[in-house]
Amino acid sequence: MTRFATLFILLVLSAPAFAADWPAWRGPTGQGVCEEKNIPVTWSDKEHVKWKVPLANQGNSTPVIWGDKIFLTQANKRGLQRSLLCFARADGKLLWQKDVAYAETEKNWDPSWYGNASPALDGERAVVSFGSAGMYCYDFEGKELWKRTDLGKWEHAFGNGSSPVLYGELAILWCGPNETQGRNFLLAVNKKTGETVWEQDQTYGSWSTPLITRVNDQDQLILGYSKDVKGQSDDKTGFLYGFDPKTGKEIWKCQGLNSYCYTSPIYGDGVAVGMAGYGGSAIAVKLGGSGDITSDRLWLHPRNTQRVGSGVVVNGHVYIVDENGVPRCYHLKTGEEQWKVEGRPGSGSSTWGSMVVADGRLYVLMRNGETLVFAANPTYQLLAVNKLSSGESTNSSPAISNGQIFLRTFTNLWCIEATR
Repeated sequence: MTRFATLFILLVLSAPAFAADWPAWRGPTGQGVCEEKNIPVTWSDKEHVKWKVPLANQGNSTPVIWGDKIFLTQANKRGLQRSLLCFARADGKLLWQKDVAYAETEKNWDPSWYGNASPALDGERAVVSFGSAGMYCYDFEGKELWKRTDLGKWEHAFGNGSSPVLYGELAILWCGPNETQGRNFLLAVNKKTGETVWEQDQTYGSWSTPLITRVNDQDQLILGYSKDVKGQSDDKTGFLYGFDPKTGKEIWKCQGLNSYCYTSPIYGDGVAVGMAGYGGSAIAVKLGGSGDITSDRLWLHPRNTQRVGSGVVVNGHVYIVDENGVPRCYHLKTGEEQWKVEGRPGSGSSTWGSMVVADGRLYVLMRNGETLVFAANPTYQLLAVNKLSSGESTNSSPAISNGQIFLRTFTNLWCIEATR
């Protein structure tokens, strides 16, 4: 790879020019980090609502934003029709909708949860995963550029959830999970043509979206998976991995994950963190080595409560909210818990939402439509509990772009904006 190409990739991954956009799952860095200031702290179903538009079908995916357009996936019951929607940022008007039919039966925990993956944007195209229905690419006017419907059927009782990741000229997708038959594999295609560049089969699957980040002077794709065993105490069934995103070649692995992996990996200060769900483990490992780096593991929490949403790393601390609604803060390098919270904040809702950090605050969307706002500080402080209309439900996460917060529920897409 040329020096110019390497520099371009670094700019794509971290340049401030992307700060106003939210181009993929977990934003421009893939870790829920927003560099903007003056983000709303409080709102309600009437206060600071710029607009609200109804959604015809459910979905668990998070909106992504580029410039004046918002992209969102949804699916009808049993996933017979899976759709990519494009809205106008100014007023929420639906600009276009592209539907993909899928007549076969696909396993899922809930018959309405087939719109789980967020699209990935680069300013010209939107790449989206529709699970067993395939991987599609559209331009910003809704024209189909290519599709991959040869990726097999993904069969798991809990469905699938990994979102595409764009990296240079590649679109990378973690395909699966398959629990008894079918493949679990990493796939990289040319984002302009959809043609396979590399692929790599894995033993097990997960719902995690891979993280691509810079480790020392090398780009790495970080991903965790484990054998699906509820609450297993044995930490030898799964690993956190690092791959070369250009080739798919394994760089390192760290043992310690032991159950269903729903969360995406997070990284900061040279340390990668992976968390399993369903009573599984959490690990942190110092990066820089190659091969089996389990000896570089900094800490292991062998058993935790269920975790679906992903955390964030801020100033040497890991923040996350467990599925049961209990917020946590750990020291990144020791694993010591900093927050000792009694009970669940707000109305006590559970969450599948992933944290977003902006302007020194942590935002997490709860399943009842509340957004909890915490101080990003190892001293616990709940700053706000923001409620939407009664009856709202969601499994999504906040997206922040150009001072606005976008919240997706099962029935509506909301745009929250502070008074300007």
